[in-house]
Amino acid sequence: MGALKDEGSSLSRPCLYQPQNLHEAWELKSALGNSALYISGGTLLRTQWDAGTVPMPKQLIDLRGVEGIKDIRAKEFYLSMGALTPLSLCRKNEYLQAVAPAIQEAVKSIAAPAVRNLATLGGNIASGFGDILPALLIYDAEIASYGGECLNIQPVTEWLNNRWDGLKSATDIVAEIRISSAGERLNSSKLEVYRKVGRREAFTPSLVTVGITATIDTERRLSSVRIAAGGGSGRPQRLTSSEAILEDNVYEERLLPLLYEAVISDFATYSDPFASEAYKKKTAGNLIVSELWKATKYAGMK
Repeated sequence: MGALKDEGSSLSRPCLYQPQNLHEAWELKSALGNSALYISGGTLLRTQWDAGTVPMPKQLIDLRGVEGIKDIRAKEFYLSMGALTPLSLCRKNEYLQAVAPAIQEAVKSIAAPAVRNLATLGGNIASGFGDILPALLIYDAEIASYGGECLNIQPVTEWLNNRWDGLKSATDIVAEIRISSAGERLNSSKLEVYRKVGRREAFTPSLVTVGITATIDTERRLSSVRIAAGGGSGRPQRLTSSEAILEDNVYEERLLPLLYEAVISDFATYSDPFASEAYKKKTAGNLIVSELWKATKYAGMK
């Protein structure tokens, strides 16, 4: 297919390929190499092209016609989320609400409603810094990527490490996200929180995002603690030292300053024109401590 041109413009559009399945898309990318990019909703890429931070590629491989990865399905042991699922559908899905409500909270904070109708789950993940990633981290989600022969299932932590360390193959396609749907222990409540701080109140790029999950039993003992943070174009990460402050401990307010200091030490972030590294660390610490305090207060644990 030859390059298309805008009427009245000297700028060429990329050649567009529209594969019908994952293998066809993978073969195209393998043949075209670095001159081609996968695209689905394209909302992030268009923003980057308009800002001039990412060059326009010569070819685009449009994944929207690929079958089998557009829905959210309840499997026997896990929830399956297709990578082409629009973010707007994630927000409304009853299975996701039951299994991972913090992910729905994350989706609500991403862009404006019209953008969420186009933007896909896979697109937000494939960037390596999408706002939904901290929410996936706290649920120990798995990412299924297609690499030419079969799906490769990896914990999202491992996938992110490979993505940021340059070890992930450029031809791999994010196809599916899996979240365990195993039940929680009896006589316990579940803390599941996602919070975002942006430059303005709504529909803006994030400065800091945090996610927390934990089981709190009737004796106020915390277990299965997962804490994650990210924001902007920084690397989403689990805060394992912060988790250790709470894991298998009975909640007491004396833990809060220890948790705050652990978050500040744990969270690797960066300064940008809108906020300093120190501000982002303190914001993450304050968000995580305040959400834990509110959760215990509302559960009658004073």
